[in-house]
Amino acid sequence: MNSTVLVTAATGTVGRHLVPQLLDRRTQVRVHDRSRPIAPQLSGVDAVFLACPNVGEQVAYECAVVDAAAAAGIGRIVKLSARGARLGSRVAFWDWHAQIERHLADLDVPAVVLRPGFSMANLLGQLDTVRDHGVLPVPAGDARVAMIDPADVAACATAGLLDAVPPGCYELTGAAAIGFAEVAAALTAVVGREVAFVDVPPEQAVPAMIANGLPAFAAAQISHVFTELRAGAQREVTTEVQRLTGCRPGSLVRFLARVVPAEHRSDVGSRSA
Repeated sequence: MNSTVLVTAATGTVGRHLVPQLLDRRTQVRVHDRSRPIAPQLSGVDAVFLACPNVGEQVAYECAVVDAAAAAGIGRIVKLSARGARLGSRVAFWDWHAQIERHLADLDVPAVVLRPGFSMANLLGQLDTVRDHGVLPVPAGDARVAMIDPADVAACATAGLLDAVPPGCYELTGAAAIGFAEVAAALTAVVGREVAFVDVPPEQAVPAMIANGLPAFAAAQISHVFTELRAGAQREVTTEVQRLTGCRPGSLVRFLARVVPAEHRSDVGSRSA
């Protein structure tokens, strides 16, 4: 009998890849909207993919899903966490994930916790600046980051939901740690115009993000993330993606080539490449 999986955050950067991967495995997929009650959606479900955007109600929502899944006798939860999750982290998102992980550990629910590092999808918010000005401005300094393609995270989630993956915590990274000058070079190759990395001084980063319309809380949290990255928090490469999926994680160039839309590419640069 085919498994039935409940997917939360199905339209997120990981969920949008996860759903088709599950369907390719002939899995029955049930999508949950966090604005609706969770308990009725769990009837007949074998496993739950637990994810939520980084919003203020994230801890309460995910813990409620865990409680409902435990009450329903769900056989497995795959929790999308974050590399760096720890209680008391100055990065609020990482502290929230750690609180949810602790709640999972307190209940007798078999869980696979995925902790992906910096997502390649985070770079997509800079595409307008890349197109209009030919620069990639981030407060990264000389940080090298083993960033990961969200499609690879989804592949690990698929394995965790459907295969005999032992419960536990898995740190997920890309195949190599790269600097942001290399990120700019990858963008240059894909968009067809020269892109330069501009290292924004940390003290200027938050005001600049707020000036560009980002809420102050979100800007502060992103700044904290980059403080951690500059200190080497996500430089180390792991082999967990290949261990879980049997495949090496994809490169940044491959990710960008797949997702950068036509309006952000230069026809002239593409013809001359």
